[in-house]
Amino acid sequence: MNAKPPTDLVSARQRILDTAAGLFYEHGFHAVGVDLVIERAGVAKTTLYRHFGSKDDLIVAYLTAANERFWAWFSSSIDPAAPARDQLVALFDAVQKLATGQACLGCAFQVTAAEFPQHDHPGHTVALAHKQAVRAGLRALAAEAGAINPGALADGLLLVMDGAFAAARMYRRSSPASTVAYTARVLIDAHTPAGGRPRREEPRTLR
Repeated sequence: MNAKPPTDLVSARQRILDTAAGLFYEHGFHAVGVDLVIERAGVAKTTLYRHFGSKDDLIVAYLTAANERFWAWFSSSIDPAAPARDQLVALFDAVQKLATGQACLGCAFQVTAAEFPQHDHPGHTVALAHKQAVRAGLRALAAEAGAINPGALADGLLLVMDGAFAAARMYRRSSPASTVAYTARVLIDAHTPAGGRPRREEPRTLR
């Protein structure tokens, strides 16, 4: 059994990771150098490289933590005892709430793919794996909900989700993400036998 690392080393690693996460999320990867992370975290360069062998390793650690937070949010957004169709509806209610919140600057994984388009870059690899897992999760819920074409519904919902997060960074408070729950319901209604006609109410937009 491995001994636990000293508390000061654990806290230093977490401080570096938390600092990098805030900087990467707000400014992107290319605009944030290791020296800035070191300065803001208040650690020595040797301390950072003791925990993260390179900037790429730090990026991967950031994305791994972001992936864990996403799935915790995903799980908390739905009632596992509810019908799958209701879970999909609840999920996109949560997407709308998240994407229209003041703290939302978009999707970290979309930013990663844009900044590192090379498929063999470690960050791109983690981002792609995340999106593939989200796509698979949506497809599983769509199939359980009785969708006529689960893959088509899942892909449509993934595009709605990604569009909402992209709009969040672009538009901020006037974001079209304020209609994402309505748009998702229209798709779900169109693809599931129990859906019937799409709901008639107009989506509420932010002014």
